[in-house]
Amino acid sequence: MTDFFLTAENIPFMISLGAMVMLGLLEGVTAVLGLGVSSFLDSLLPEVDVDVDVGLEPGDFDLGDVSSHGPITKLLGWLRIGRVPVLILLVVYLFAFGFIGLFFQAAMVATFQAPLPAWLAVWPVFVAAIYFVHVTGGVLAKVIPKDETEAVSESKFVGRVACITLGTARMGNPAQARLKDSFGLSHYVMVEPDDAETSFEQGTNVLLIGREGAVFRAIDNPNEALVD
Repeated sequence: MTDFFLTAENIPFMISLGAMVMLGLLEGVTAVLGLGVSSFLDSLLPEVDVDVDVGLEPGDFDLGDVSSHGPITKLLGWLRIGRVPVLILLVVYLFAFGFIGLFFQAAMVATFQAPLPAWLAVWPVFVAAIYFVHVTGGVLAKVIPKDETEAVSESKFVGRVACITLGTARMGNPAQARLKDSFGLSHYVMVEPDDAETSFEQGTNVLLIGREGAVFRAIDNPNEALVD
């Protein structure tokens, strides 16, 4: 059995399962350190507000404030992005790709006495794993507590105080910052100074004053009474 798992034809699927485990461990470690990979990944997504017919009910997901009806937006909605944290969907995909791949290759061995070459096997497995994410994401969106999955529009972060948690923020070189929304939930965003002459070191509290794409512009916190 071990020989089957370690054959060259199954390497992509074993790597996928290994990546799933490593990603879970990374999230656990960064959560303890107060960084949180999941929130950081969600913060990198563009915000869009769409109502597309991809098998979902109206209002099933809301990624933000920019209207778009393009193919990328439809794909994001179909994959449940915006309704389920991106990290969870990624873990689901890695699990599905690895498990379905191994099952598929085992079926090939049982039927034809040999697995398919890896480069050929990955394509049907890729499609099956994507569909698995769509179905599983729909289930997770209904069972995960709403206060953890209901997205707060990032446009509402303007005017809030954030703390630089990773790196040094300079104009053109944003750094990660943490803030809390009106529900007390932490979010991670990318921040850069509004002034080219200013930089924000790790641990600095800044006031978000605007947004350009996925990056927020910030100034020094003008009032120490303002906290996140």
